[in-house]
Amino acid sequence: MSNALWLAMLATALGTLLMRLLPLLWMRRRLARLDGDDDGLDAMPQWLGILGPLMIAAVLGVSLVPTTADATSWLATAIGVAATLAVWWKLRSLGWPVAAGVAAYGVVMLLG
Repeated sequence: MSNALWLAMLATALGTLLMRLLPLLWMRRRLARLDGDDDGLDAMPQWLGILGPLMIAAVLGVSLVPTTADATSWLATAIGVAATLAVWWKLRSLGWPVAAGVAAYGVVMLLG
């Protein structure tokens, strides 16, 4: 592998670690500073509880717009979304709907 690829992998790993570690350390310090005045849920700032759903909505929004604006990509996206929603409606789980949507998208792209 080239050095550029190793550096990209290292930067990705470090970024992933920091995205998880920094909020953990920040919240741990905040709870220690409150020193038992509030329980954990009351000590959590409101923006932290809203951040997760906002990130999911952002990823969903980006995923719904194809990279190429041709009819096949739009059709594959629509069928993938429909498959995802149909499997979610039936199973009410997280993993199987995503797998079904990706598979449906892939099949339409391969056939189209």
